[in-house]
Amino acid sequence: MSGESDLRKLLTGMRPELNAGCYVFTTVDDGVVPVGVTPVVTVAEREGLTLVVPQREADAAGLAYAYVAGWITLRVHSALEAVGLTAAVARELADAGLSCNVIAGFHHDHLFVPYERAAEAVALLEDLARGSA
Repeated sequence: MSGESDLRKLLTGMRPELNAGCYVFTTVDDGVVPVGVTPVVTVAEREGLTLVVPQREADAAGLAYAYVAGWITLRVHSALEAVGLTAAVARELADAGLSCNVIAGFHHDHLFVPYERAAEAVALLEDLARGSA
């Protein structure tokens, strides 16, 4: 099942969806995910295992974090080799002063933006989709 690679189709069909809850980025040095923590993303780095987890789970496990994010899923099935979607989305959000951490899954792109501005980010992306038609 291949994803879409045409930038215009990706932008017009992205259908940003805000997932419920607050998410945080944290790390564990030993690579062991604590009991009771279910990451939505993991990234293995030389310095440790990065986890993106629900904030309530990080708090319960005593994990340190500094950035609380809202999680937006772009519902379009983007091809991993597609060119320009990440750049267009990041530019739109950057122009509004929003940080954006992008993680590509096999089927969808996932954006982590400041939690308190997540709804605004979704509205900006919806406007970008409409303007790309």
